[in-house]
Amino acid sequence: MFRNLYSGLTLLRKKYLDTRSYLILASILIGAVTSLAAILLKLFVRQMHRIPEYFFSLTNTHIFYFLLPLAGILLTVLIIRIFFNNHLERGLGNILFSIARKSSRVEKENMYSHIVTSGVTIGFGGSAGLEAPIVITGSAIGSNIATKLGFGYRERSLLLACGAAAGIATVFNSPIAGVIFAFEVLLTDITIPLFIPLLISTATAMVISKLLYTGQLFYLITNTWYYHALPFYVLLGILCGLISVYMTRVTLFLEGFFERRKKILPKALLGGISLGILVFLFPSLFGEGYSLIENLFRGNYNDILRYSMFNFFPASPWTLLAGVVLLILVKVVATSLTLGAGGNGGIFAPALFTGALTGFGTAFAVNSTGIATLHTSNFIAVGMAGIMSGVIHAPLTAIFIIAEITGGYVLFVPLMIVSAISFFISRYFEPYTIYTKNLASKGHLFTDDKDRNILKQLHLDEMIETGGFVAINVTDSFSSLIEAFTKSTRNVFPVVDKENNFIGIIPLGSIKDVMFKPELFETLTVLDVTTQNTVTIDKSEIMEAAIEKFEQSNLWNIPVVDGTKYIGFISRGNIFSYYRRILQKSSAFF
Repeated sequence: MFRNLYSGLTLLRKKYLDTRSYLILASILIGAVTSLAAILLKLFVRQMHRIPEYFFSLTNTHIFYFLLPLAGILLTVLIIRIFFNNHLERGLGNILFSIARKSSRVEKENMYSHIVTSGVTIGFGGSAGLEAPIVITGSAIGSNIATKLGFGYRERSLLLACGAAAGIATVFNSPIAGVIFAFEVLLTDITIPLFIPLLISTATAMVISKLLYTGQLFYLITNTWYYHALPFYVLLGILCGLISVYMTRVTLFLEGFFERRKKILPKALLGGISLGILVFLFPSLFGEGYSLIENLFRGNYNDILRYSMFNFFPASPWTLLAGVVLLILVKVVATSLTLGAGGNGGIFAPALFTGALTGFGTAFAVNSTGIATLHTSNFIAVGMAGIMSGVIHAPLTAIFIIAEITGGYVLFVPLMIVSAISFFISRYFEPYTIYTKNLASKGHLFTDDKDRNILKQLHLDEMIETGGFVAINVTDSFSSLIEAFTKSTRNVFPVVDKENNFIGIIPLGSIKDVMFKPELFETLTVLDVTTQNTVTIDKSEIMEAAIEKFEQSNLWNIPVVDGTKYIGFISRGNIFSYYRRILQKSSAFF
């Protein structure tokens, strides 16, 4: 029934709708579905939070700060094992890989698996955020709907980004930031007309979100910012950049540490217990951490260290400042433990948490010394943008997210200054983000260079040619080569042994003189005229490496091997034909 309905809709679409209109309708559908998924995730986490609240109400002891995060991780690992066959693609790096190397195809299970697993992890106090899971969920929704509606790679990439943008818009109540995130992080090669589906998708998501789930994440009461604070905003930008580098390196180090440990249960226990200890010592690390940010905006600074290890120290401004510094340093550790142990979540909320503390700490320290009088709330908001800009290398996304979620539009100049400084410092020390470093090391990352992006869409195995090439056995006589010449349509002959191991090539031009001397046919062997140690391309290499070999060797045809085995040839002409085909397709949107 559904198949017949789908076929009927496809026929109607081809008859009455052009590609642009169809794309717009698809973006509306994706925005609506993603918004509902994001609302479901937020409601699910709200319900999950009732479990910790129940346990905290039973007793005054804070042992549950230790037990609940551990229980959440173990439960998440169990869910992944039972329902998802021990497989869950965490992090935006997998979405970027899907765009670059999997034709923007995201597995169907990602449309719901992250809602369940991240909800459990964070609902029980895992120190991570919901934003990456909803971006992955939205991307999966966009990718799968695009595939179902019959769109090709380029359209599917755009609709995948529409789902991600709609997810950001719903979670943060920030439609502009959602659109900017899509092209700043996911679609590095985008033209102005492509904004239309993104705008429509996020607008649809916001309409549904407003109808079903109202409320602003934070409230910032400010009327202006003062120019005398400008040097301190510059200082804050520098601090945010350096802390972003620290966060990136700690995350990558702990990620590698846990990846090397293959046994799931010991890894979950190690990470979960370590996380439980940190949360027990610093209860502010429990969950996303948004309640701490709210307290900072309200001026409830003493709540930062409530029930923490600093309760044993005399209360003073410097004790508070020491606790803030320590929280800044350990938040990323808590997040890395949450994710490395098997939990699910993202880095957005930890970046906001750390940024808020960095901004607060800077303003509080300056105010306490009497050097100047700074508006602490402004620095809290701007610090969040600074850390987000440095960690995910997306300054525009950071600026608009903070402006939209706090209502602090008057802070655009400080937001730009701090985000820009943080971005440049972070990128100087760490050219790639947490999401992209591993992809970049493998050559699986899109850039803002259109030529390189098109090359990444070329798959070497699709361009291997075998027809017309006649392989010659290395032990054959020269007469066999002459016979092969009459059958071949190419001017180069691959030479192999009996096991099909590649030995070398015989270019036709190199044997012209010998071909007209029959008296040499019986004395020469194929090996005598074989060019060995020639340039080859392994089938596992990326296209950029293949192009570089063509440029260095100045050859028109290069043999392709699988280890030592001969497969075929790849030619400059074939690469150029594929390149032009993708270029024409990428230019035919709007």
